Formats: sequence, C-alpha cells, structure tokens
Amino acid sequence: MRILPALLALPILALASPAIAAEPTNRPTPGYVRIRLNTSAGAIVVALDAKRAPRTTANFLAYVDDGRLDGTVFYRAARKKIAPKFGFVQGGIRQDARRMLPPFPLEKTSVTGIKHLDATISMARPAYGGSAGGNFFITVGAAPNMDANGAYEGYPAFGRVVAGMDVVKRILAMPTCCGTGPMKGQMLRQDVVIVTARRIDGTPRPTGGVKPWLIGVPRR
Repeated sequence: MRILPALLALPILALASPAIAAEPTNRPTPGYVRIRLNTSAGAIVVALDAKRAPRTTANFLAYVDDGRLDGTVFYRAARKKIAPKFGFVQGGIRQDARRMLPPFPLEKTSVTGIKHLDATISMARPAYGGSAGGNFFITVGAAPNMDANGAYEGYPAFGRVVAGMDVVKRILAMPTCCGTGPMKGQMLRQDVVIVTARRIDGTPRPTGGVKPWLIGVPRR
C-alpha cells in the first residue's frame, strides 16, 4: 500500500543519514541551514541541505524568513495501517493563497541523492505534476516510496530533523479523522500550531513581498 503526500496527499517510511550538527551547537555544519519550528506541541529543529537541494531549501527559507509559516499548522498524521508508529506528519499553509510563493523546479531525489529516510523533511506537492509550495512533511521511519523512481518523480526531500523527533512522533500519534481521497481519516482532530519558524543559522533574507495574510491582524 502506498500512502501519498501530495500537496494534499503524503508518505510511509529506517535509518539515519549523514551526521549533522545538533541544535544546541553554535557551529553549523557547512552546507546546511538549521530552522527551529516552535509548535504548540514542542520545538522541532530541521537541518536543510542547501548544497544538494538548493532550490527547495531556498523556497523553504523564503517562507521562513517572510514569516509565512508563522501561525500555520500541522494538520495531517498519516500512519501506516500495519505499523501505526510509522508514517509522516504534514504541515504548512494548506491552500492559503495569501501566503503562497511562486512555484519552482522540482528537485528529484534521483538527482539530489537525498532519500526519504527516518526523520526526513520533504515538500508536499500534487501527486501528478507540479512543483512543491508551502506545505511539507516529516517522515517517521523510512519512506522509499516517496523517492523518485523512473517516470515517478516522487517528492523533494531536502533535509532532516536534528532535534525534536519526540515531538514529531507525538504529533503522529494524535487522534485523526475526516479528510477525503488519500487523506481520508488522516486529518488531525486538533491542529498543532506552528507558532514561529526561525533560522538558527545565517541571516534572514525576506523576499520583500506584500504580506496579505497579515492584513487586519492587530500588531503586538
């Protein structure tokens, strides 16, 4: 059985990838950019592979630096039926066009070499054609069915979790319901809020574009 993570449809999931500096250190690993997702369930730190997946990483950083992920949610927990402790969680802007950035070329795993192993962060995208946008997922266990294979383009993996996998697993285990198509029964009964998404490494580079999702929101 294949669980798809499209922009609205996603993965099933072994073992670790190259060692990356953990969140507490002040010395980032060259070629990686760490991001802290502060959620209502706890903090998750991901290291993005800017060297092997530069376009996908740049896209995610633009969402982070613009604040486009602030106030969005983890809304999906896709568990394998035969092994419910494994699967993936999905979050992001959903279909909020106010937060959406332009599409960009798909970076296939067959080109980048970044496989969907345990704790991999990857971008959700339409199941057939189209590039990734403002929705992403994190695997719990390996998900080789998400990797590109022949004519199947797969999903663009671009980093991995380096701290907070306990939070990811907690989200995966939360009650689900509802949904349609490949997402049927996988929507979280209570969304997990991504309060803020911030760089740990490097200087923020916001796009400078308008922020229509903030219109009418009181300033603090």
